[in-house]
Amino acid sequence: MKTCVVIPVYNHHEAIGQVIEALREFKLPCFLVNDGSSELCTSELRRIAKQEKQWIILHERTRNGGKGAAVITGLQLALRNSFTHAIQIDADGQHRLDDIGLFLSASAANPDKLILGTPIFDGSVQKKRLYGRQFTNLWIWINTLSFDISDGMCGFRCYPLAAVDKILQSTALGQRMDFDIEIAVRLHWQGVGVVNIGAAVQYPLDGVSHFRMLQDNLLISKKHAQLFLGMLWRLPILLARQWR
Repeated sequence: MKTCVVIPVYNHHEAIGQVIEALREFKLPCFLVNDGSSELCTSELRRIAKQEKQWIILHERTRNGGKGAAVITGLQLALRNSFTHAIQIDADGQHRLDDIGLFLSASAANPDKLILGTPIFDGSVQKKRLYGRQFTNLWIWINTLSFDISDGMCGFRCYPLAAVDKILQSTALGQRMDFDIEIAVRLHWQGVGVVNIGAAVQYPLDGVSHFRMLQDNLLISKKHAQLFLGMLWRLPILLARQWR
């Protein structure tokens, strides 16, 4: 196995330094994908990449394309550089990176499976976030005809890149907040198993969230509808898999 880290970054200049510091101990090559950030964030990313050039590669997109677009760029870079697995984490510091060891162990034991984080929220989480997440996961369970995916929105995960490559070669995936949902569902359709790991989540260190309440909820709803139609024509295959 050859594992790297992919981090999509858009204007998280205050948090990214702490994320990189916490990541250093794992000695994993890291692709930082600058998704058209501000001059301030771009300057910070260049400083980090220069300082940590032994293990960090910075890729700069000329314009903001969305979280999905940035992650796809990072996954393509990982494939191009012959990595077999990629751990995706968010740049805002919401994930407890001590858990990376759990993801690495689970991936080593299950190299062909998708390792997904299941968020563990504290009591301060907003109820509307939980309700929205529950609604999305309900649709994921419908569209996969299973409960295999505990949470399809968590941005902390480890991909088996051979399976990801098949999807990238054949499907135009969602470019924004719908990406995490879609690739998890499509990997499941492809027959990729899932291992769910509890992962503590905190609010972003810099207080910046790029989730657009109206636009992204509409985008995600549209993606659920698209995936539902995709599930319908796969129904015989999915049902046969369940019976087996």
